Amino acid sequence: MIDQQNAHNNFSSSSVELTSSEAIAFELEELLVAGNYDSAKLILEPSQPVDIAEAIGSLPQILQALAFRLLKKNEAIEVYEYLDPLVQQTLLDRLRSGEVLEIVEKMSPDDRVQLFDELPAKVVRKFLSALSPGERKVTAELLGYEPETAGRLMTTEFIDLKEMQTAEEALSLVRKRAPFTETIYSLYVTDKERHLTGILSLRDLVTAEPQKPIGEVMTRDVVNISTNTNQEEVARAIQRYDFLALPVVDKEKRLVGIVTVDDLIDVIEQEATRDIYAAGAVQPGDEDDYFQSGLFTIARRRIVWLLILVLANGITTKVIAMNDEILSKVVILAAFIPLLIGTGGNVGAQSSTVVIRGLSTQKIKTIGPLKAILKESLAGAMLGILMLIVVIPFAWWQGESPLIGLAVGISLISITTLASTAGASLPLLFDKMGLDPALMSSPFITTATDIAGVYIYLSTASWLLR
Repeated sequence: MIDQQNAHNNFSSSSVELTSSEAIAFELEELLVAGNYDSAKLILEPSQPVDIAEAIGSLPQILQALAFRLLKKNEAIEVYEYLDPLVQQTLLDRLRSGEVLEIVEKMSPDDRVQLFDELPAKVVRKFLSALSPGERKVTAELLGYEPETAGRLMTTEFIDLKEMQTAEEALSLVRKRAPFTETIYSLYVTDKERHLTGILSLRDLVTAEPQKPIGEVMTRDVVNISTNTNQEEVARAIQRYDFLALPVVDKEKRLVGIVTVDDLIDVIEQEATRDIYAAGAVQPGDEDDYFQSGLFTIARRRIVWLLILVLANGITTKVIAMNDEILSKVVILAAFIPLLIGTGGNVGAQSSTVVIRGLSTQKIKTIGPLKAILKESLAGAMLGILMLIVVIPFAWWQGESPLIGLAVGISLISITTLASTAGASLPLLFDKMGLDPALMSSPFITTATDIAGVYIYLSTASWLLR
C-alpha cells in the first residue's frame, strides 16, 4: 500500500507541471488500480468540483464509478453537474438505482433538465415518476418549454422578497434560503400575484438601514426576459448589461425563474461550436460526442453538404468545357484558373466571416446591412488592385503576351469585387430569411465564386484575344 502522506505530497508536486484535473486524474488512476482508496479520497477532498469532474471523465470507464463513489454525498451531486453528458449517462448505468435517484433528486432543476434532454424518453419517465412531488412538478414545468429558450434554461431556485419587508427581515430570509438557491447576489421583489416589481443586489441589502423597507432600496427598472426568449438573445442580454443573472417572466409578467451567467457560458460555447460546424459544411449534431462518434456517423454528417458542393462545382466544369475553343488555342490561360478562383474564394471567405461574426455580435447594426455590403465591395476592389501589382507582370511573363496579363488583371479585380460582395450579402440575405447565416459561409461562397470567376475570366480572355 502507498503511504497516504507520500501520495498527497506526490500529487502536490506533480500539479506544478500539470493542470489540476490532469494531476488529479494521473494520481487517482494509479491509486485506484492499486486499491488504495483512502489515499484517493485525500486527493479528491481539497480539489475543486469542476477539476474532479474533468479528472473522473478522463479515467477509464471501469474506474469512473469507483472514483465517483469515493466522494462525499453533497460533493458528489455538485461534481455530477459538471460532468460531460456521456460520463453522466455512463455513471447512471453503473451506479445502483438508489444512488442514481438520490443524485437526480438533489440536482438543481436546470441541470436536471439538461441531463434529461440527453436521456431516452423511457428513462426520463422513470426518473420523473421517482422524484418527489415538488421536484417532479418543477422539472415537468421546465421540460414543457421549448428547447433552447429561457424557460428551458432557467432555474426556479431564486430568492424573492416583498416591498413591505424591512432590510433586516429580508436579510434573515436570505440567510435561511441561501443554501437552497443557485445565487443570492441578485434578489428580486414581487407583489402578491408574483409580478416582478423590482430588483436589488445583496450589497444594497447589506448596506441598507435595518428598518428600511425593501421598496425604498430596490430598483424598479428591471431588465427581464420572457420564457420563450431564444437562448442566444438571452446570452446577448446578459453580456450587454453585465448581469450575473436575468429574471424570467411568463406571459402574465409573473416571475418564474432566473437564468444565471454560468449556464449562458455553456450556451455561448454551444452556439459558437454550431456556427463553426456550419461554416465548415458539417451537419449539426451533438458536438459533445463528435470525437467519440464512429466513422460512419462522422461521414454521414459531412457527406450531404459535400455532395451538394460537388454538384455545384460541376457547373464550373461545364463553364470550362464551353470555352474549350479559346483554351485549346491559348493553353496558358488554363494555368491561371486556380490562381483566380483561389483568390476569389479566399476574399469571399474573409468577407463572409466578418459579416457572420458581425451578425452574431450584433455589431453590424452600427453601420447597417447596405453599408456593410458596400464597404466589403470596395475592400474587394481595393484588394484586387493591390494584387495586380504582382499578378499582371507575372501573367505577362508566363503568357508572353500583354493581352494575357490584361485578361488576368481585369478578371482579378472583377472576381475579388464580386467575391467580397457575395461574401457580405449572402449571409445577410440568409439572416433576413430567418435562416442561419453561418450556412452561407466559406464552402458555399468559394463554390459560387469559382463558377462566376471562371466564367468572367474565360469570357474576358475570349473578348481580348479574339
